[in-house]
Amino acid sequence: MAGVVHIPWYATGFRGDTLEQALEEISRLSLRYGATSYHVYRYRDDRYKFLQVLAFEDKLDFERFWDSDDFIDFRVRHSGHYQVPVLYSWADQVGHGELAPEPVTPGAEFHPEAGGTQG
Repeated sequence: MAGVVHIPWYATGFRGDTLEQALEEISRLSLRYGATSYHVYRYRDDRYKFLQVLAFEDKLDFERFWDSDDFIDFRVRHSGHYQVPVLYSWADQVGHGELAPEPVTPGAEFHPEAGGTQG
């Protein structure tokens, strides 16, 4: 069953910007391990607080990512940038909805020299 994993992170002092960049980079790698999407959120009321959300079709794919050399290396390289423990939560996706943006359609071509007036 498709699901998402929520991983809360809390940066240590003055490491918020560094952790933000690192979380985006490791989240991007999740796509190589079968993730269908990822989101990284940084809270506005507490700039040291982050939420990483990764969607997978199968929890086993997430576990392979979590235990991969890539994620282990991430945790080692950035171990001083976040507080421990880091405890993730798996949630089964039971509903979803979103508004798709309307496609942009080209309008009439603009020819300023053809009958346009300049003021």
